[in-house]
Amino acid sequence: MGVRKREMAERIKAEKKQVAFAKLNNCPTSPRKMRLVADLIRGVQVEKALAILRFNSKEASRKLEKLLLSAIANWQAKNEDANVEDADLFVKEIRVDSGSMLKRLRPAPQGRAHRIRKRSNHVTLVLGSNNNTAS
Repeated sequence: MGVRKREMAERIKAEKKQVAFAKLNNCPTSPRKMRLVADLIRGVQVEKALAILRFNSKEASRKLEKLLLSAIANWQAKNEDANVEDADLFVKEIRVDSGSMLKRLRPAPQGRAHRIRKRSNHVTLVLGSNNNTAS
């Protein structure tokens, strides 16, 4: 039983080495706008994803580009001996969750007030590697 647990732990450790992630918390963009850009790069190779984000005109793409570069740097920190080009990295998972909301009031007709919700989001980006020789 002890040997089996050790083998399982080693396999999980090897799988974790193939995966790197980066998080962006409390980004002051609405989650809906961020998801439009995030859907473009889900499951795409890293080089192609960087090109998509670089030439996209939306503001959210600038922030996601920095996040993707951070995830690549995190992967390199885990795998010093491996080469990024040989590893065949791709965007394994990208999640956009809603963050905290700033609630503001805007004057409305006849003495009333409408609530304005300034939304923010949390983005989690996970990179995976297709090539198993990088471990």
